Amino acid sequence: MIAEKVNPKVTLLFHTPNPEVAVALAAKRTTSKKLPKSLDDESVKSLIRLVVRRGHHSVLEHAVFTFSIEEISRVCVNQLIRHRIASYSQRSDRVTKPSKAVVPRTVFESERARAIFEKAVEEAFKAYEGLLKIGIPREDARYVLPFGVESQIIVTMNARELLHFFKLRCCMRAQEEIRLLAWRMLKLVKEVAPAIFESAGPPCIFDGRCLEEVDVEKCKAKLSEFVARAL
Repeated sequence: MIAEKVNPKVTLLFHTPNPEVAVALAAKRTTSKKLPKSLDDESVKSLIRLVVRRGHHSVLEHAVFTFSIEEISRVCVNQLIRHRIASYSQRSDRVTKPSKAVVPRTVFESERARAIFEKAVEEAFKAYEGLLKIGIPREDARYVLPFGVESQIIVTMNARELLHFFKLRCCMRAQEEIRLLAWRMLKLVKEVAPAIFESAGPPCIFDGRCLEEVDVEKCKAKLSEFVARAL
């Protein structure tokens, strides 16, 4: 199939060993001449909650997370890389040959829209193959491919940047594909660093306000439905 519904696949490849202990020790270092030999779980959680509440977020940068993301569109990648405090390694379309596109849900669920979309994508890939057959290099032939072409990327972010990312991209006002990606990333990091990310997500849930100044309660209701579907 040349076009498939948006459904980003996310894997947490690596993370800082004991990420919450790393953050807690960094917090201790700022106020103590001597680091403790060990910290119990409750002390770690209390320290993390304190620094997050007080906005002392620099210590969160000591916890780092690396994700493999597959089956996302170039549209989504272009939004993702706007988050500058991160490292990215994307599959090269100069070396590999793209074979399909990603379809947004709104298009996929409309029979008429999907027919238009799939016809356009099919024509674009035919043109791409045609250019290759007459000797045009991949790096130039790809100019004809749609913005929705499927891609893959490795992303590394520290916890501080992830909190910022989740604040913006888990919001219902974020475009749906990157919102879906953000919630799936958040689910994975919560499993390994629950205290760091216990309040991660859009302000409507954790602050009772909306950065986009829309109705908070309506937004929360829509978000609840979306998260149930996404996860």
